Amino acid sequence: MISYIISILFRIIYLVILIVVLLSWIPIFDVRKQPLASLVKLYNYIMAPFKAIIPPIGMIDISPLIAFIVLQIIEQIITRSLINFGL
Repeated sequence: MISYIISILFRIIYLVILIVVLLSWIPIFDVRKQPLASLVKLYNYIMAPFKAIIPPIGMIDISPLIAFIVLQIIEQIITRSLINFGL
């Protein structure tokens, strides 16, 4: 049960990252207005450690891609551990 909730939380994080990345490609959206401002704030909080380690390559920021990979690995470790403990 707890592993299922953790998995849902990670899915929400993935969705936030995906939405903000996709909206950054479309210039008509103003990210300073609600509800996008809240999403961007959450995105910046999630992405801060990745952006500190991974600099942009030219004009391309690959930190969201690395974040997806690292977060999926962390999710798998946590959920499998919880399942092994019967949670």
